[in-house]
Amino acid sequence: MLGVVIPVLALSAFTLPLTSLVIKRKRFYDVYTIVFTFFALIASYTIYKEVNKLGTPIVYAFGGWPPPLGIVYEVDGFNGVLGLFTSAVLFAIALYSIWYTEHMDEPVWYYTLLLGLETGLLGCLYTGDAFNLFVMLEVLSISAYALVAYYRSKPQAIEAAIKYAIVGAVATTLYFLSLVFIYASYGTLNMADISMKSMGIARYTVISDGVYGSLLTASSVALALALWAFTFKSALFPNHFWLPDAHPEAPTPVSAALSGLVVNIGVYAVARFLYTIFSGYSIVGVDGFRDIVLYALLVLGIASGFIAALLMIVQNDIKRLLAYSTISHIGLIYMGLAIGFSTTPNEVKVIGLTAMIYHIINHGVAKALLFMSSGVYILASGTRDLDKMSGVGRAYPLTTIALIMGFLQLMGFIPFGGFFSKLLLYQAYIANGSVLPAVMVIVISAVSLLGYIKVMYATIFAPPAKEYIYRVNKGIEILLVLMGIACLLLGIFSPYIIDELKMLVQNSLVQGIDKYIDAFLRTYSELLR
Repeated sequence: MLGVVIPVLALSAFTLPLTSLVIKRKRFYDVYTIVFTFFALIASYTIYKEVNKLGTPIVYAFGGWPPPLGIVYEVDGFNGVLGLFTSAVLFAIALYSIWYTEHMDEPVWYYTLLLGLETGLLGCLYTGDAFNLFVMLEVLSISAYALVAYYRSKPQAIEAAIKYAIVGAVATTLYFLSLVFIYASYGTLNMADISMKSMGIARYTVISDGVYGSLLTASSVALALALWAFTFKSALFPNHFWLPDAHPEAPTPVSAALSGLVVNIGVYAVARFLYTIFSGYSIVGVDGFRDIVLYALLVLGIASGFIAALLMIVQNDIKRLLAYSTISHIGLIYMGLAIGFSTTPNEVKVIGLTAMIYHIINHGVAKALLFMSSGVYILASGTRDLDKMSGVGRAYPLTTIALIMGFLQLMGFIPFGGFFSKLLLYQAYIANGSVLPAVMVIVISAVSLLGYIKVMYATIFAPPAKEYIYRVNKGIEILLVLMGIACLLLGIFSPYIIDELKMLVQNSLVQGIDKYIDAFLRTYSELLR
């Protein structure tokens, strides 16, 4: 499945416009997209189960070319679980799109770009090659830019898409420059190969101090450029400025995908670079540069979480408020990612990184749900202004139940999953003796509470601004309620989920580097026979 899922998704996106020349029925486009997004879900589940069963990463070499010459996809528990989560949420978004695209022109291009978006998402997650990550980032980004500009008759949408594209182009260019430094230093772009060579230089170096210093400088510059690019992609403060314009102007299901899934790719790439490619045992880890980077990410994570929570309070556009919520939660996720200092005990690293992955999942499900629920309200009221959509939730009781469950997830109320991922993050920093970050988890959650209450009061408890006409089918509302129940189940089953994620983190990020490299070497040996 690993070698099939990305080519099939890419082919499905490419083929749909050609098929539309013959078949012009919207129902066909709906079914076509559901079939391929469901295929991606089944494939991602199969890949994740295979990784769990084997206990080691699985590797697929495209075209039979041995790594590092050829492009390989390598999946361990970390990207395996994120791939499964991503394909599940995107399948729900595709189901929601069946209803939403009834009000859109040219749905064939919307579905083509949505399939392209999923191709880029899973391609970024599954690749084991740093250059192929660049290629898949471009696939993902081009699809996202076009989807933001989908309402091309709206000047605001075009302006937001241009800003997003310019910033995105700068980010990918910076990442490409980092690849130049990496290839010039190590002669490879395979992630496992870079990791192996970097650790080998750090542990067993017999080269001169001058050459060692040059490799250290090149590796440090490459890491800095790459992480600058990835923090753009994940909208971490101060690289967040493009997101509040881009996400609200996109079609609502696209906003759900952008805020619930796309920003996670930047987080994943940062974690992969800092815990696999340039781990604590690498040349930048032994020298101490990696600790400086992690400290900077911790500070930026706190700033992102707190500043965006404050900005949520003053927003009157419901989608813009949810966009700032995304920036705030990305800050919390980066706080979990940044715990891997050289002085941090491994058991504490496991707790913090588990909190990171758990909160990615909790936030992604809830944020997709909230954007999709707000889409129902926006269509009914004809506006995104909270003052003008007052009381709209009363006309949609099932959607309102789902909306409340999504907000309770983000607020961190018991027994929703958001509570347990925030608690885990708090416990990680307390166990590490870092009181200020632990306190800031509580402060950020408390401040953001005001923004969420503002939305619930305006849409549910405020007197209705007018008489709202019911404009959504029951199937969509049931889908939203099921997503709300998923938020609840993520909390109810938290003991099992946390245990699973802890084992996954232990075997892939904290003590899984050797397994990642061994899988690469095993594939290399098999292909050379």
